[in-house]
Amino acid sequence: MARRNNKRPLNPAAIQALNSFKMEIAGELGIVEKGSDGRSFEATLDKYKEEIASELGLSGKIQDQGWQAIPSKDCGSVGGRMGGKIGGRMVKKLIALAEEDMKNQGN
Repeated sequence: MARRNNKRPLNPAAIQALNSFKMEIAGELGIVEKGSDGRSFEATLDKYKEEIASELGLSGKIQDQGWQAIPSKDCGSVGGRMGGKIGGRMVKKLIALAEEDMKNQGN
């Protein structure tokens, strides 16, 4: 039997910090306005998701039939473009911070 993943975070307090980091990166990429806190994180990412879906030519089908009618391949294209930019930049920044920390510990 397959194990169910209920996706509970190990440290729930870290969710807000992670979302803030994502918003910071999204601001650096011009996805959201830097320092923007007028909209919730989820609403901001939903707007970005709709923009990408439009670029991929999916917005008409989404408006007519909803996201549930979009094949997983197309949904993956939207998610990949969203997560790729934001997640890739997050990883680069975290690596740079870790390298700086290791350099400072060597002194």
